[in-house]
Amino acid sequence: MKKKTLVATMLFACLFAVSQAQIATEQPTTDPSDPDNLAKDYFSQIMGVAVSATTNTKLYQFIYEWIGTPYRLGGTTKKGVDCSKFAYELYDQVFNTTLGYNSRNIYTQVNPIRKDELKPGDLVFFKIRSRNITHVGVYIGDDKFAHASSSRGVMISDLNEAYWKRYYYNGGRMRTANIETPDEPESLQPAVN
Repeated sequence: MKKKTLVATMLFACLFAVSQAQIATEQPTTDPSDPDNLAKDYFSQIMGVAVSATTNTKLYQFIYEWIGTPYRLGGTTKKGVDCSKFAYELYDQVFNTTLGYNSRNIYTQVNPIRKDELKPGDLVFFKIRSRNITHVGVYIGDDKFAHASSSRGVMISDLNEAYWKRYYYNGGRMRTANIETPDEPESLQPAVN
C-alpha cells in the first residue's frame, strides 16, 4: 500500500507542473457538480494528461486502479500481471472487447497506425531486443501509455523516453472496434459501454 501511495505521489509531483501548464492554457469550461468532469480533472492531474484527452473516464479509472500492480509473467490479477494480460483485462473491462493472449497475437488483431495518429485506447507495440513484438501497452494521450513493466509493474511511461523510442514498433487500433469521439462521429477506437 505504501508503495502504491508513493508511486501515485511521485507521479503526481512530477507531472503536476505539466498538467497545470496544459490546464492553464486550455481553461476548460466544466460543471464542477458533474462527477464525470471531476473524474476527468482528477485523472488528468494524476496521470499528467491534458483534460481534453480524458474523454474516456472509465479507461483512466481502470488504469489508476492497476497502477503499482507487480509484474508476473502469465499473471492475470492485481496480485501480478504481464503486459499482454494487462491489455487484455483493460480491453475486457473497459471496452468489452477480447484481445489475444500475447503481444504478437494481439498485433494480428489491429490495424497498424502511425504514432501521430494514436488516440486514447489504442495499443502500442514494442520490439525489445528482438525481431518479434515483445511488449504491448495502451495509449492514454499526450505520448503516454500504460503498461505492465517487467521491472516496475503496472505504470505509465512516455513514448518519448529514450528507451521506449528505441524499441517502439507501431501503434494499433482494434479492427472490430467502432466508437464515437467528440471530434469524429465514427472512428475506429474502442467504445465505452
